[in-house]
Amino acid sequence: MRESFSLYELQRIVGAAVEQFFPQPVWVSAEISELKVNATGHCYMELVERDEKGSSGNNAKAQARAMIWKNRFPQLNGKFEAATGRALAAAMKVLLQVTVTHHPLYGLSLQVTDIDPFYTIGEAERQRQITIAKLQSDGVWDMNRGVAIPRIVQRVAVVSSATAAGYRDFINEINSSPYRIVTTLFEASMQGQSSEQSIIAALLSIAERQEEFDAVAIIRGGGSVSDLECFNAYATASYVAQFPLPVLSGIGHDKDTSVVDMVAAVPLKTPTAVAAWICDRAATFDAQLEYAAVLLRESCTKVTQAAALRLEQYQSTLKSSVMTALERQRERLNSYAMLTENFAPARLLRLGFAVARGEGGVIRKVDDVAVGERITIEVADGTLKAEIVEKNG
Repeated sequence: MRESFSLYELQRIVGAAVEQFFPQPVWVSAEISELKVNATGHCYMELVERDEKGSSGNNAKAQARAMIWKNRFPQLNGKFEAATGRALAAAMKVLLQVTVTHHPLYGLSLQVTDIDPFYTIGEAERQRQITIAKLQSDGVWDMNRGVAIPRIVQRVAVVSSATAAGYRDFINEINSSPYRIVTTLFEASMQGQSSEQSIIAALLSIAERQEEFDAVAIIRGGGSVSDLECFNAYATASYVAQFPLPVLSGIGHDKDTSVVDMVAAVPLKTPTAVAAWICDRAATFDAQLEYAAVLLRESCTKVTQAAALRLEQYQSTLKSSVMTALERQRERLNSYAMLTENFAPARLLRLGFAVARGEGGVIRKVDDVAVGERITIEVADGTLKAEIVEKNG
């Protein structure tokens, strides 16, 4: 007869073996896939280890239940939050000290006795470096920084939570400017599990209307280091890096720089700083226009003055030229007058010349008259009558 065990006996034997193999607490690294705190104060978690080569869907290769009893949970959660700036939550990678137990009814379970928050911080940095390396290998690292930024940014698409203090600060700074800057809010969750997809959805909506905007501002107020997770995520940073409009980032961290900051065309520290940059750019352009107007006025004044000076010179030259021309004409007329006077008939008659007129008029040659014809001879002081008696020619 084959040896057999009841299910309870088998589970009890397995439990004894587990507890014998793990007599002391051990450290276990895993991702929190679910976390719930019930009304009594106990914290229940589902831990998972994923196959990094698998798809982003159901790629778990190990899973276990864990719990933190209510007498330990406030202490451990407070310790974790003090170090990371964020309470324990799903999607975090954690390093837990656990007591391994096996219950005949509930199976394997892990009772959490301690937590190392610096593992979570270190894991976040590791993921950040992976994101940076992947963006660089994809060839998109510098793309948004290469997008041309308009001389003046007047139409701004804003990705933010509508109720965030950082968004109010941004709008207040914009409204204090004397320039007309139009902002359009594309609301998104800026932290938590849904933030990554929410930000990407907002960017996709902006891309569909990109011709309506000069730039995109991604803003949120201050927060903890762990709040940067969605801004270090590959998908978010990749969308920003390849976005067709210049991206202005103001994520509210003075000490830490997110990957989104690194790939954005203009990385700034706070929402207020983004608004100030936009207003300052408008003011700079305004000042350039004013300076150009000053240069134009000065240039016009110089041109006008030079033209006036040339006109005076032309007037002086013209007057001189006219006087010279008139003098030349006067001399020419005087010459003509002298010629006219020298060759005037009266003067020629006084010099001894005479004008003979026959029946046919002024006699110019011998054949103009006939023998016996009576003619009139005009001399300086009168006329003579004569008759042609002979012609020689």
